[in-house]
Amino acid sequence: MNLLHLISSVDPRGGGPMEGLRQVGSILSSQGHRVEVASLDDPGDPGVADYPLPLHALGPGRGRYRYSPRLLPWLRRHAVDYDLVVVNGLWQYHGLAAWRALAGDRVPYVVFTHGMLDPWFKHTYPLKHLKKWLYWPWAEYRLLRDAAAVLFTSEEERRLARESFWLYRARERVVAYGTRTPPTDRDALAAQFHACHPGLQGRRLLLFLGRIHEKKGCDLLVEAYGRVAASDPRLHLVVAGPDPDGWVPRLRARAAALGVAERITWPGMLQGDIKWGAFHAAEAFVLPSHQENFGIAVAEALGCGLPVLISDKVNIWREIEADGAGLVATDTAEGTLQLLQRWLALEPASRSAMAERARRSFAHRYTVQAMAVDLVAVYQESISDPAAVAAAAGAPR
Repeated sequence: MNLLHLISSVDPRGGGPMEGLRQVGSILSSQGHRVEVASLDDPGDPGVADYPLPLHALGPGRGRYRYSPRLLPWLRRHAVDYDLVVVNGLWQYHGLAAWRALAGDRVPYVVFTHGMLDPWFKHTYPLKHLKKWLYWPWAEYRLLRDAAAVLFTSEEERRLARESFWLYRARERVVAYGTRTPPTDRDALAAQFHACHPGLQGRRLLLFLGRIHEKKGCDLLVEAYGRVAASDPRLHLVVAGPDPDGWVPRLRARAAALGVAERITWPGMLQGDIKWGAFHAAEAFVLPSHQENFGIAVAEALGCGLPVLISDKVNIWREIEADGAGLVATDTAEGTLQLLQRWLALEPASRSAMAERARRSFAHRYTVQAMAVDLVAVYQESISDPAAVAAAAGAPR
């Protein structure tokens, strides 16, 4: 198959969708499929020149909407060079451009929503949701309505997507989502992380790794850690990730007020072996998120044999709980505190058993190979018979 992925940016600081595209693009390419990417990045942006897939940088995209006048003409000229177009994400210009260029069955396309229809956004940002409602009937609704398939990474994500807008029509499919198997040289990788942060050697590390954003529940984590830190002087929290909205100073101030400022490390965004070293140096991964359609970092933690302490707003929480690969609680201050207290109350043997179940959960559910199998099946159906996709999905009207 010849596939074109559309995405607003390939910058890895944007989170899971960017990393997921790199992963699945690489494995599909290795299977003989042609995979190219079109984004709204400036051709001169860092990371564009050495991107691992053929990349058409058609920006710079303007503002948060990422409008670029170059994208629509390019799609109208080149879409016919591909068997299928995959639109990654909503609420930015590349989605509207795709619908305008591809409507009328010129080239089939599918849409990966990446959690962007979760009703959490409606409840948390009602004014933004009102603005989206003014935009929805003319753009995203039509984009989803006319797609050969709309892809979700869990049944929970698909169910929640129906609650954001009453005007909704989509040929829904749930597909596996995952990442490559992490490197397993635990001791060597942990040593690399400790070489960068020697003061953490010998500590019991709890790890948060992701964008430092309101929806991730970082404030809940700092509060909960402040209440349990005294239980073990070796306990230390690592909050790693980019801070796009400048939230870290406020979190640092709260940590200082709680008396744990010296027991939280903020290393910024981690990549490569240092990132894997952080996973392998930690004893548990913590994500008390208010909204998470999947969470690539959750899968990466599982692949490293790291139990995950997550909220019930991480949409794969039911699978994690069923596999015994972690602990689950509500996305509240009390729920996050319970996560940490329950973890700290476990005997070492119980923590080790949970780590082994985490590895098995990853191998069973969250490998990029399983993701590729599901995606290829949906892509082939979308190319050969879009009507079959609609019938199989039972699209709500």
